[in-house]
Amino acid sequence: MTSYDGGRRGQAERDAMTVEIGYALCSALFAAAVLFGAVAGPALLFELPHTVELLLLRIGLGVAPVVFVARVISVLVRFRSGGQPSQPGRTNPDS
Repeated sequence: MTSYDGGRRGQAERDAMTVEIGYALCSALFAAAVLFGAVAGPALLFELPHTVELLLLRIGLGVAPVVFVARVISVLVRFRSGGQPSQPGRTNPDS
């Protein structure tokens, strides 16, 4: 039996955090892939000068991980700070 003391989280809180982590990772992966496709896509689809192709690919490979990490952090920080509505189905606690 697990007792409820100040340092323990309930099952619902752990489940919510698991879902939020999954959402953060999936949305970050999607954002990074879209950004990479937008930046490096022309280099992969069209015949461009070799230097331009390399530049676009390297920019895409450099920016995509930054966007991934930034998205994960922003989602998890917002979740931790209580950015969720207090009442299910409502976007604003005052509504």
